[in-house]
Amino acid sequence: MIELVSQIARDVEAWILALTSSWWVFVALFALCTIDGFFPPVPSESIVITLAVTAHTTGAPNIWLVLVVAMAGAWCGDQIAFSLGRWIGTDRIPWLRSDRGRRTIERAERAIAHRGASFILGARYVPIGRVAVNMTAGAVGYKRERFVAVTAVAAVMWAVYSVLIGLAAATWLGHSTLLAMAVGVVGGVVTGVAIDRIMAWVARRRAARAEEPATVTASEAAPVGSSGAHPS
Repeated sequence: MIELVSQIARDVEAWILALTSSWWVFVALFALCTIDGFFPPVPSESIVITLAVTAHTTGAPNIWLVLVVAMAGAWCGDQIAFSLGRWIGTDRIPWLRSDRGRRTIERAERAIAHRGASFILGARYVPIGRVAVNMTAGAVGYKRERFVAVTAVAAVMWAVYSVLIGLAAATWLGHSTLLAMAVGVVGGVVTGVAIDRIMAWVARRRAARAEEPATVTASEAAPVGSSGAHPS
């Protein structure tokens, strides 16, 4: 399965590269970023990073259009995931019924209940995480107006982050476009995994603190000015 997904990713990237000198590349970029919002095997980060590298090294496609189209596609994909969560829930999605998928959903439910906006923003950098979080937001009745606004900010931040990774890789390894692409894509994946781990750690810490019983110390229980001794 992993080999198949990797092969699909390589084929999609090769197809995108073949379109870099055509306006069709922006249509493909928008479609892939949108689909990635509710179907994580589509490699939108790697496509944005790859196009940023080629834009820096060859001058095509236009880097600003790459940025804007990536933002728009990411935002649209998030809205679709939210709507799917509201219409059909998360239990009917096969890849969310796995052990990992259920753990991700449970974590998303807890996080959305306490800090929805920040969790949605952070999840945008994690391919499976963003789909699970956005679908869960729809399933638990998160306010659509707020979701639209938060995901707009998330889409802008994510697109800028992906383009900057590509530009950094191209600047560092400009003598080798393919190597710059590989390093940029790996850097994006590693960053996403790191963010996922940090989010999981924060969620566990918050859950642990929420489960701690409230305790009252002796000093808190004693009346103000009391010495704690019996009156003589």
